[in-house]
Amino acid sequence: MCVCTVHWHKDAFMQGCFRLFIMYRICMCLYVAINCIASQEVEEPISYTCTDGYTFDPVLQICKDVNECALMPDACKGGMKCINHFGGYLCLPQNAKIYVSNGDEDSPSPTPVPAPRPPQNRRVILNQGRTIQCAMGFTLDEQNYCRDIDECATEMHTCSSDQVCHNTRGSYTCQCPPGYQKHGDQCVDRDECLQAHYCMHRCINTEGSYHCECNTGHKLASNNHSCIDVNECEGGNPCQHQCFNVIGSFICQCDQGYELASDSRSCQDIDECSFSNYMCQYQCVNNPGGYSCSCPEGYQLQGSRLCQDINECDRGHTCRDDERCQNYHGGFRCYPRNSCQEPYVRTAENRCVCPSVTSACQGLPTTIVYKYMSILSEHTVPADIFQIQATNIYHNTHNSFQIKVGNEDGEFFLRRSSNLSAMLVVTKPLSGPREQVVDLEMITHNSVINYRSSSLLRLTIIVGPYTF
Repeated sequence: MCVCTVHWHKDAFMQGCFRLFIMYRICMCLYVAINCIASQEVEEPISYTCTDGYTFDPVLQICKDVNECALMPDACKGGMKCINHFGGYLCLPQNAKIYVSNGDEDSPSPTPVPAPRPPQNRRVILNQGRTIQCAMGFTLDEQNYCRDIDECATEMHTCSSDQVCHNTRGSYTCQCPPGYQKHGDQCVDRDECLQAHYCMHRCINTEGSYHCECNTGHKLASNNHSCIDVNECEGGNPCQHQCFNVIGSFICQCDQGYELASDSRSCQDIDECSFSNYMCQYQCVNNPGGYSCSCPEGYQLQGSRLCQDINECDRGHTCRDDERCQNYHGGFRCYPRNSCQEPYVRTAENRCVCPSVTSACQGLPTTIVYKYMSILSEHTVPADIFQIQATNIYHNTHNSFQIKVGNEDGEFFLRRSSNLSAMLVVTKPLSGPREQVVDLEMITHNSVINYRSSSLLRLTIIVGPYTF
């Protein structure tokens, strides 16, 4: 720029002297101005080149930092936070805190970088036709200004098909699309899983990107990288009976009387009867989810497992009127009310007497008494089961006892307790059902009057079919 300065002096004495000087200065300024205008016509507008990460501010005539975080929304991947920096940018975690300092706490922020001066060998030449020639990457517009050429829009670039062209002032750059990185002249997939990512469980790399997956029993949260537990028990119950949710899985439990099957979900019945033979006294019946005890005919269940004999003679039976009902363990039997046979006559219930005046009674027992009893099968031995007792007491008499009939296998023993009684003892286990008739004879002697008589007790022993 040409600047002309004229100084006016107030001294009137000097006004005349300086008039010629003023005219001289005016002419010189006009001459210089004409030369400046001619110089501007032939020179090309000066272009400035800033380093990467900066752009030229034509107003402030400085290189200002480029905010890549604002220009490129996808500058950082994997949820990283973009932090603008002088001449570039940083990708840091979301919770990172940035402190910019040169070592002093109160140090001022860096000042903008001044624009470099154009090189001396700038590409501005003046040809003989006084036209302006722009530098490479620029083109002259209608106002004779050098404007930047958008090589990306005009396809005046050498970027390959897998690269993205980005126009710059006076040039252009070839960049890979998001999720890719340069490998030589080619763009290859960037494996985000090998770099920083926010997948809580597993990172799955894909072409140009990645996604997160969760372990079994979890699902992706709304942020697409955290994993939250899945409550499998909600909605459709995967268990046959009871479902309990745990972190990352669930467990199934069965109701009482059931156990988990091999699939750990369904329930199968427990056969309690297979555990022990003592679950029930007679028979164990397995039921879904439990068991029950049953008793044989002639018995009823007492409590939950024991069997008790039913006394049919008290509850109702099929014996005739001339018969008597005799209950035993597991059933009943009908016996004649009058068991006396000639020459015996019935003198009382179950008692028969043979009159001594008749010749038919000679050598026969004077009386026969009928008794009935029931014992368990396989009864523990030895065991006292029946006592025979004399009813008539005479002075100077002696009583003896013996098993007359019914002990062919030696299963009984008659133990004399006193002169008036004896005890029948079982010496071998008896298996039922069985009916055993044993004749117990008592012989009475009187040496003073030379008297001898005998009486018979006919004992019917009914052995039940079971041990209970």
